[in-house]
Amino acid sequence: MIQETFPMIIGEEEMKNERQLLTVEDGPLMQGRESVRYLILHCSATRCDKDYTAEQLLRDHKTRGFRTVGYHFYIRRDGTITQHRKLLEVGAHCRPWNRCSIGICYEGGLDADGHPADTRTTEQTEQLTLLLMRLAKLFPGARIRGHRDMSGSIPKACPCFDAEGVFGYLER
Repeated sequence: MIQETFPMIIGEEEMKNERQLLTVEDGPLMQGRESVRYLILHCSATRCDKDYTAEQLLRDHKTRGFRTVGYHFYIRRDGTITQHRKLLEVGAHCRPWNRCSIGICYEGGLDADGHPADTRTTEQTEQLTLLLMRLAKLFPGARIRGHRDMSGSIPKACPCFDAEGVFGYLER
């Protein structure tokens, strides 16, 4: 039990207790909190000089055949975090690792010319750090990795920085 960590704000939700944390409204469930082995970081692969809202993200994911956004969290340039899946709901962000991971995406990842680049703003980095600290507390032992670091997934530059090198110190 992790009751001593509640209440806790995750994304836009206040988690009052562990039961609320583990509730899933619809969609397949992971087998339990201990099944979360990775916190996988992504970029939206959009240019740093163009807005890419959560609504656009949802539309694009639905166009690709998903029922909702594949990531659990999305972080806008201004640091605003939106949550798109419950924590133990299986995501759709990094096959074959969806059943044991939480997907976190930041807006950006391409420079103004459309080339892969670390375009995280100060606000995004601050909010991503806070989110990862909270998730690492909820899921001790989960490894922080970038999409590009996951074997068996489609080769990509995503998230356009060394996630383990930057955030590995948060792993418990």
